Amino acid sequence: MNRTEFIFITAIILFVAFCLGWFAKWLVHRFTRVSQSDVAELDKLAQSLHEAEDMRDQAIAYVEKREAEMNNQLSQTEAELRAAMEGLRVARTEAEELRSYIELQNSAG
Repeated sequence: MNRTEFIFITAIILFVAFCLGWFAKWLVHRFTRVSQSDVAELDKLAQSLHEAEDMRDQAIAYVEKREAEMNNQLSQTEAELRAAMEGLRVARTEAEELRSYIELQNSAG
């Protein structure tokens, strides 16, 4: 094998490698190509996701607001209950004192 044949065989091998590489690139591009309908569907999905996130944020805000209102109402109700229980305790004490006084008056008189 002389120098000319070696260069010619090397050139053919490099050309075949180039062709195989180009063909592999074409195959990859062909199978990974995104169609226009796929892009439109992705845009639609992205829009739907954005709307769902907005609705979720609104729902979270509503729940937090409602929870704060309910906690406030619960605190007020508990305060009213404590006041009512204290009033009832005082009324029972007064009623017991009056019973004792009446019994003392009845037994003395």
